[in-house]
Amino acid sequence: MLRIWFGSEDLERVRVARRPHALWETVLSLQTLRTRQRTPLTGWRNAALARLATPRATAALRTLRPLVPVRGYFPDFLTPAADDLEGGIAAVLGTPRRRVAAELELLGRGRTEDEDGVLPPAGRRLAPVGDALAHYHEAAVAPYMRRMRALIDADRAVRARALLDGGVEGLLKTLRPAVRWRRPVLETDYPVDQELALNGRGLLLVPSVFCERTPVSLLDPNLPPTLVYPIDDSGPAETPADDGLAALVGSTRGEVLRRLGEAAATTSELARVLDISTASASQHASVLRRSGLVVSRRAGNAVIHRITPLGAALLRGGHPVA
Repeated sequence: MLRIWFGSEDLERVRVARRPHALWETVLSLQTLRTRQRTPLTGWRNAALARLATPRATAALRTLRPLVPVRGYFPDFLTPAADDLEGGIAAVLGTPRRRVAAELELLGRGRTEDEDGVLPPAGRRLAPVGDALAHYHEAAVAPYMRRMRALIDADRAVRARALLDGGVEGLLKTLRPAVRWRRPVLETDYPVDQELALNGRGLLLVPSVFCERTPVSLLDPNLPPTLVYPIDDSGPAETPADDGLAALVGSTRGEVLRRLGEAAATTSELARVLDISTASASQHASVLRRSGLVVSRRAGNAVIHRITPLGAALLRGGHPVA
């Protein structure tokens, strides 16, 4: 069990990450890539393996496998606070050697076989690791980033609505069933028993597409408190190539898309604003979702719809920003 202890100041300093965290998603996706169990991300894994069938990607995997086991602990220095790829890799490369040595030693204690390769010597420069992270991310994660951003935008809309309705504690309660809020403790099932006292530092919640089953946190309690939690069971995907976009022709569906371009909305809100039935609003949203123009997330008894970058580009008459 992981238990995170809050004080009154910590409740005022809870934040939700505004975009996919490049290195958390990279490292967690590597674990998913290596699992043999069938999961909602199996489709992504099969496509990613095909993209990784190049000499450069193979070399990257050979460098990263010893650092990222299929399950369990991986070094905290692989997932620094910087959420963009360039800044994150720079932070990895700047990790003090003493810290690298301590975390590699900890990683080595849990290794019972050498099937993952040899850990790099603690004193070696991390440049090869930085290059490997960049090459792996380019092949396995970057092609899906647009969809991931849309999923995380939709998740943030759910959390924002919960915050407006129930304050920070209301937001924390939306993390169920993976995470349970029992004031003053946020707890979740975890591979080991771990306690984290926030001590006024607050908590950064990081929604993740590649975090599966249970949330993940940093092991070192002195690092910025972070909890990575899973969202959306369907995983990342490229825009479906079905006939959903062709079905978009029609004024009502266009109005639904324009309304969502202004702000996320529930099915009932769409029905009320557009003066159509709830069933009709749900059907229109479903077509837009199949076309990759909208993502939908359940929040209690409601479903919140949010426009994707592709949908926004269609409204602008331009092309989506990758």
